[in-house]
Amino acid sequence: MIVLGIESTAHTFGVSVIDNRKVLSNIIDAYKTKSGGIIPYKASLHHVRVCKTVINKALDKAGADFSDIGLVSFSQSPGIGNCLKIGAAAARSISIVHDIPIIGVNHCIAHLEIANMLTDCKDPVLLYASGANTQIIAYEGGKYRIFGETLDNGIGNMLDSFARFIGLGFPGGPKIEKLAKKSNNYIEIPYVVKGMDVSFGGILTNLKNKVSSKKYKVEDLAFSLQETVFAMLMEVSERAMAHCNKNELVLGGGVACNKRLQQMAKIMCKERDAKCYIPENQFLVDNAAMIAWLGLIKYKAGNRMKLSETYIKPYVRTDDVLVNWR
Repeated sequence: MIVLGIESTAHTFGVSVIDNRKVLSNIIDAYKTKSGGIIPYKASLHHVRVCKTVINKALDKAGADFSDIGLVSFSQSPGIGNCLKIGAAAARSISIVHDIPIIGVNHCIAHLEIANMLTDCKDPVLLYASGANTQIIAYEGGKYRIFGETLDNGIGNMLDSFARFIGLGFPGGPKIEKLAKKSNNYIEIPYVVKGMDVSFGGILTNLKNKVSSKKYKVEDLAFSLQETVFAMLMEVSERAMAHCNKNELVLGGGVACNKRLQQMAKIMCKERDAKCYIPENQFLVDNAAMIAWLGLIKYKAGNRMKLSETYIKPYVRTDDVLVNWR
């Protein structure tokens, strides 16, 4: 079956066409700024502006048209309401005009399922590190359970906030990574792990105070920030692997593109004789291929959705979703 997927949970508007396990196209157009972060209504205006173009590009690259599409899948939850509405409206329009079945999917779970599609992993723990989300997820008892998460900011949002504070634009994570590569001087900052959970709010405040004091180079602070928060993520990920008796780790989310985080994950897995799986960057960031794939496997498992059920659900958690396709 050929599926068209639409992703619009936050700053990315993406469209992908897949044919079973083959990704025919995966087009991404992301809202960016030179300063400041995501302004929801501006991000939604970006999505409206690029929607038609991105859909056409995805179809053209796939060598397909709407008559070839057997299912439309869209990101229904969770996310920024302003942005989710645009993807849902586009999916509904395609479904109605071209008489194609439609299904909404959970964005967080899609990050894990695309790794299951693209790699040889069987039953992994997912370290999901993105802008709004920081979760340690694994399948247990009919759901993808959250075994650890942030108590305040998502790691990506925290990195973006620090980047904004020192005058960089959005997204800030890649710019922090570049700064960090210019230093090897670790400055002590708070390390906050509480059981299986992490907290970044106090770390951000500490960093802002250090910048304001003008006693530290921003390169050193960027290096120290990465070393600290990534070590925190490795600690809770390893503990989840031990608790669940799993020997596979998958990385997902935009922050997982960071090479230092990937390096630390590989080291941790090697030391515990486990396997580390890292999809290529286009499937780590928010993308529509993962939305199309999750829609396909849900549909094949017998899940159906009426048009009246395709309303957005901005606040659904990963562990709210009953997994009936495994």
